[in-house]
Parts: sequence; structure tokens; C-alpha cells
Amino acid sequence: MPRVSYVVLARKYRPRSFDQMVGQEHVVRALSNALEQQRLHHAYLFTGTRGIGKTTVSRILAKSLNCTGPDGTGGITAHPCGVCSACTEIDADRYIDYIELDAASNRSIDEIRDLIERAAYKPGIGRFKVFMIDEAHQLTKDAFNALLKTLEEPPEYLKFVLATTDPEKMLPTVLSRCLQFNLRPMAPQTVHDHLQKVLAAEHVPHDEASLRLLSRAARGSMRDALSLTDQAIAYGGGRVDEAVVRGMLGSVDRGHARRLVEALAARDGAAVLATVDALRAMGLSAAATLEELASLLQQMAVEQAVPGALDVQDPDTEDARALAGVLAPDETQLLYSIALHGRAELALMSDEYGALTMVLLRLLAFPPAGAAPLPPREAPRSAPLRAPSPPAMTMPVAKAAAPVAAPQPAPAAPVAAPPTAAPASRPTAAPVVERRPEAPVPAPVPQAAPERATKRAASHDDDGPPWDPDDEPPLEGEFRHAVAAPSRRPAEVPEPERFEPAPVDAVPDEPQPVERRPRPVRRDEPPAPPPRTPLGDRWYALCQTMAERGAVSALLRELAWQGGLVEVDEAAAPPRWRLQVERESLRTNALREKLAAAMAAELGAPVELVLEPGSPEDTPARRDAWERTRRQQEAEHTIRHDPVVLELMRQFPTARLVPNSIKPI
Repeated sequence: MPRVSYVVLARKYRPRSFDQMVGQEHVVRALSNALEQQRLHHAYLFTGTRGIGKTTVSRILAKSLNCTGPDGTGGITAHPCGVCSACTEIDADRYIDYIELDAASNRSIDEIRDLIERAAYKPGIGRFKVFMIDEAHQLTKDAFNALLKTLEEPPEYLKFVLATTDPEKMLPTVLSRCLQFNLRPMAPQTVHDHLQKVLAAEHVPHDEASLRLLSRAARGSMRDALSLTDQAIAYGGGRVDEAVVRGMLGSVDRGHARRLVEALAARDGAAVLATVDALRAMGLSAAATLEELASLLQQMAVEQAVPGALDVQDPDTEDARALAGVLAPDETQLLYSIALHGRAELALMSDEYGALTMVLLRLLAFPPAGAAPLPPREAPRSAPLRAPSPPAMTMPVAKAAAPVAAPQPAPAAPVAAPPTAAPASRPTAAPVVERRPEAPVPAPVPQAAPERATKRAASHDDDGPPWDPDDEPPLEGEFRHAVAAPSRRPAEVPEPERFEPAPVDAVPDEPQPVERRPRPVRRDEPPAPPPRTPLGDRWYALCQTMAERGAVSALLRELAWQGGLVEVDEAAAPPRWRLQVERESLRTNALREKLAAAMAAELGAPVELVLEPGSPEDTPARRDAWERTRRQQEAEHTIRHDPVVLELMRQFPTARLVPNSIKPI
């Protein structure tokens, strides 16, 4: 007796009627109502990803149009009998009035012309002749144009069914002639429930964890889910369990993702590297690791936003709930984005685990707000650069000598000095002085030549004043002197100027021209300091102390730094602190309670914190911004008036200072 060949699960459990369709209720309902009311369109277009039922729906529709019932007297119905000749022959793919054309391999105009010629003949045995064109978007433009007339006005006995995975490539003239249905990818829970029924019918032992892995790996395709189940049955020797499926799919256990989140939350780089090494030793996929990590982070974000919204029956829910508190919501979103986009970077490196390490360490490059910055490394001290003579000058990059300490302006009221502010007397970083390619020096021309006079007039003539650095435009501009003033000897270089909070233009000794353009605002003039109040001093000192201890970070630190203290009622029990905060997104009860708890821990007593709308003028954020601007402008002023830099500028008229290379230290 010959052995019956095995039928794969995807074909064996293919739906034979609309009642057996899973996950496409919107399409089934629309077609069933149209069939029952005899409101039939002449052309249908089914769109969607692979394996979700486009061809299956087409075959069921063809059976519904041609079903004759068990007794041969039936008509058009939404529930085909499945036993008449039309139903059985369509299921067996041998019904002469149902023609399937694969446009992936039959896409030219010749195949479409042959199809149109066959459309001229009435059905042989059925009521309707149904033409089904699969992957219709791959037809050529000429083939589409040849089909348009027949598609728009077909004979009454002809029905067209088009299926495509990419409707964007279809001609608009074709789309307008079809009744379009979009089949959606199926939810993992829908796939899980269907697989459970299939395995129960096949008497295959299985567990819930394996079905969850298979339903997620199918990515909304029921055909892929059944194919993977077939593979898992063969891989496990007739049994489907979590270890078998995880080994077959190369999936990463949730425990590895949990350890990565814990290590990243603790900013423990060594633990991250150890986990990556363990993944390498076990041969687990780097892409699967990021996918499992993204899945865990997604559940954590849901738990953070809506506590208790996760499925309690999902075994992975417990890990997500336990880890929801170790990361701030904004850090969870950042890490999710890093994991999601990092999958595309794995193929760019020969060692995918090295790429995985870089993706994971990317979060550590964003320290939590409020963390104390690392101290800068001391650069090796070198001897001050002396201005060489013009013939020996060959290097385009120069370092500035240590500037003279600048006195600090006295504040109007006592202000708590920020602990992280660097002293103003420390030397600034060495600027980068770039040289542009100099044009060839022309031969000497008498001063009476009109061309020479015109060029010199663009900058200054021999009768004008010598070059003054204070009259130069801001740093981002260029030195536009066509002819430099006569070089001074090193001994004649003036002493470096001291930085003053409000510099006043000194009257030069040399004669001034009759007409001068309005002097532009100098970049090195310090900005006006923000108003400071005693309450602001108290709040700034408290915020700095909490930040150094790591009590505030992320959005909590943003609330503290953007808030302005306007009142402290010591007579209340507990003391009431009133903050003005401009941003509405920061005035939430959750942030207010967390900040009040941090203040109570620092002050040693409970406090009542009140947040009210307003635009405070004295905030820690404004003070820090002013201090950074002042130090940057002081550094630029020191470099601009350094004697060595001035001498280099006179020797090389085309040189300029690069502002980004000047940093206060």
C-alpha cells in the first residue's frame, strides 16, 4: 500500500470558507454582506503582507460565486457547501473557470492579451469566470494599459480578483476600477490561539512559552506561523517546547535582556561587556538581542505610562514591571530608540558583537542629568611660544601663552558660588590659527597706479590709522585686510589687556580718520548678569547640593533648574516652599512629590512644595547659562589680545581665529 504523502500544516489548515477565516473579520463581513445581498462588484483588489490570506479569500469568493450546493440546486451564497464539484475542484486547483495568473513570472503584455482572449468565452461549467492575478503590481505598464478596458467594462459573467503586497506600485487607473480590501497583519494573540487549536488537532505536545515565541516570530503572517510550527515539530522530534523553539529561532532569553537593562541603568560598563561576552560564547544573535531588549523596553514604557496595563497572563510581564522603576521614562525611550535603530548598524561591522557593544554603550555616553562631570585631564605644560621671525615661520598652528588673571566683578548681593564653576584665572585652551592659501605676491607697483590705489582703498591706505584689533569684526568673521600694516618688532608688542566686565573704548594715540563706521558690538563683551535675590541664592545652593549627591536627575533636575523660589513660609507646618515654573509639562504632581522628597532628605525635615505658573527671572538655569557665557567670552577676549596671537595675525594677514577652538578650562 503506497504511503500517503505528508501535507504541510499551512495547506492542511488553509480555510475553506469565510467561517474558517482568522483575523480578517472586516473583509469577511464586507464580502459576506455583498454576497447575501447580490451586490457584486466586477473587480476586487486584496492588499497586504505575505501569508495573511489574499489568495485564500480569492478562492473562497470564487467558490461562493459558483457553488451549486450539495443537491446541485444552490445559488450564490456566502457559505459555500464545500462538497459540490465547483467547491472541491477550486480547492484542488483544477476548476476550468477559475484561472490564477502569477504576475511575478507572467508579467508581460503577451500573457495579458492571452487572458483577454480567454475572457471573450463564457464559463464552461460555472456561473462566473474568475480571473485571479497574484502579485499584480509586477505587471508591466503596457500590460496594465492593455487590461484597463476589460477591467473597467468586463462581461457580466467575468470577475477580476487582483492581489498585491505593494499597492503603491499599482497604476491609479487600475486602483480606481477595483473595490479594494486591505488585509491586516494578525495580532500575536490571534496567531497564538490558532496555533493552539492546530497543535491540539495534531496531538502535538507543546507549552505556552513556545507558542508565544512562534506567534511573535510570524510577524502577523499565519502562513509563516504554521510553517515555523512545522519546522519546530521536526526540530523537536514531535514535541514543541520553549527550548526547542528558542534554539531553532535563535531567540535570546529574556534574562539576558533583563541583565542588560539592569547594567545600563546602573551605568555599569563592565557588566554590559560581560553580558555581551556571554552572548558571544553561547552564539546568540546580536540582532535577536536588540529585538528582545526593545520588546522589554516597550513593556517597561507601557508600565511606566499606564501602571497595570500589561497582560498579567504574559510571563514576561513580571520582568517589565520589576524593571520599570530602574530607568526614568525619558531614558527608557532613549534606550528603546537606540536598540531599535542599532539593528541597522550591526551589518556595517564585521564583528556583530563589537557593533552590539557600541550600540549598548551609547546610552552610557548620555550621563543622567545632575551627575557630577568628570574632571578634565591636565594637558602637558609646554614653554610659551615665542613669536619667530617672518622667514622662519612655517607652522600654521600656534598656542597662546598663559593669560594674565582677570579680576572678577563684584556682585550686587551675596551669591552662593556654584561649586562646579572654574576659576577665571586659569589659562584658556590653545586656539587654532588657520592659514589660508596666500595669493602670489604681485610685483611692486608705484603708488600712483589707479589699480593699486583701488585695492588699498578696500581696507585702508597709507594715510589711515594702523590696524587695531578692537576695531575688528566678531570672531566668526575674517580678517579682510588686503595689505597688513608694517610688522612691529616683538619688543614693541603691547602688553595684553585685562578683561573688564564693561570695557570702554580707549582713545588711541594715533590719529583717527575723519569718518568711521559705527563700531560693531564686540563678542567678548560679557552679557548682563541675571537678577539675583536672596531666595534665589538659597534655592541655587540647595539645587547644587542635591545634584552633587545625585538626588535629582532627568526631568526632576529640569524642574529644579527651571524653577524660581518666590516664597518660603517657615511658620507653616511643614514649611511651605513656593516655586514658579513656566513649563506646564514640568508642573505635574508626580515630579512635585519627587522633588519635595529630595528636598526633605537634604534638609532633614519634610517640606510642602507648591508649583505655580509664572516666568521666574532668578533660576539656577539662568545663572548657569550666564556663567558659561561669561567664561567663554573671557576666554575669547584673552586669546584675542594675547601678544603672540597679535603678532601672528600681523605676520599672516590671511590667518583667522577659529572660535570653536577656544574653550575655557
